[in-house]
Amino acid sequence: MTSYPLRSIDAHEFETWARMITTTYGQDWRDGALRSAQTSIEPERTTAAFDGGQLIGGMSIYGRLLTVPDGYVPVAGVTLVAVLPTHRRRGLLTAMMRRQFTQLYESGGEPVAALNAAEATIYGRFGYGIASHLALLEGDTRFMALRPDVEAGDGSIRLLDAEAARPLLEKVYDTARRDTAGWVDRTDKYWTARLYDAEHVRGGGTALRFAVHTDAAGAVRGYVFYRSAGATVRVVELAATTRGSYAALWRYLIELDGHDHVSYEGATDEVLPHLLRDPRSVRRTVVDNLWVRLVDVGRALTARRYAGLVEVVFQVEDEFCGWNAGRYRLCADGDRVDWQPTRDRAELRLSATELGAAYLGGTTLAELAAAGLVEELRPGAVAAASRAFRADRDPFHPSGGAFPAF
Repeated sequence: MTSYPLRSIDAHEFETWARMITTTYGQDWRDGALRSAQTSIEPERTTAAFDGGQLIGGMSIYGRLLTVPDGYVPVAGVTLVAVLPTHRRRGLLTAMMRRQFTQLYESGGEPVAALNAAEATIYGRFGYGIASHLALLEGDTRFMALRPDVEAGDGSIRLLDAEAARPLLEKVYDTARRDTAGWVDRTDKYWTARLYDAEHVRGGGTALRFAVHTDAAGAVRGYVFYRSAGATVRVVELAATTRGSYAALWRYLIELDGHDHVSYEGATDEVLPHLLRDPRSVRRTVVDNLWVRLVDVGRALTARRYAGLVEVVFQVEDEFCGWNAGRYRLCADGDRVDWQPTRDRAELRLSATELGAAYLGGTTLAELAAAGLVEELRPGAVAAASRAFRADRDPFHPSGGAFPAF
């Protein structure tokens, strides 16, 4: 098999690299999107593969802070993964993944990698597991009246332009993201990418509209930004820090004139249907959302907290990142979490893929065991570990934007 050199790109190579990415995705490159992407891409963390002088493949990392159950962990957000169709099935993607994971591990970088997968069959072989799902909610607003006892508070909603809304969005988001596993921090450059709204990214809809909810005391408690597409309101992102704000924003969306449908990508345990007189007025389609890879299993598992006391010995298999393989004891009690090698008899056998899937507290070890992906070596070990890994709410990652950003 031919070997192709891999290295980070230089800043002046960004446009060539970006055009290779869009060619692979079957898209045209636009200057506006180029400028937006360039504000967030880090050249030193962007891998490129070469065949002679031709750039033929690449991938990039966004360094973020990921909310996990009762904690936070640095995460390598993997994005813009591509290999030109002329160079498929030559081991390029495997080589780039191996380089990326090895550099992260040996440098003491982010212990967790995560991505949104364009194709579900690609990333499992590299140790990624489905850690969260999203629900595509589609509602007929003619039947989406809130229950009469739902309290939306005495606040108000204002429509603002993007410039006026942005600092308020940032404040609400930074509060909300601390309570839901799967959300990540957003610095200035990521907000710029998230709010990029050139005409070619609107999918036939209008420009973004920004609605901000303020409570009776004048404090901003929530926001929604959305666009209209015919008679449908497409909700791009909604965040609220109080139950009343969440209800008020949905009442606003339901009652918008000239629309009879609404669509929204939310959490699988989204509260909205429970607020409605007719829960069937909203249909729900569940798909995979965030895929997680534990690059350093020990550092990753000790960064989150667990539900109650847990003590279990894992036999971990990891063919792709061999440094994770071995037998370890996980002990957790409140804020004390310990992960140590042991020679004691294993109680559960699984791969790093399954640990990644269970990491955010959504996918359970019990369901993975039922699928034959986790082997129970001591009766009761699956149930105990599964309960410990579970979070109070389903994890969710609000993704999207003008280009495939994490």
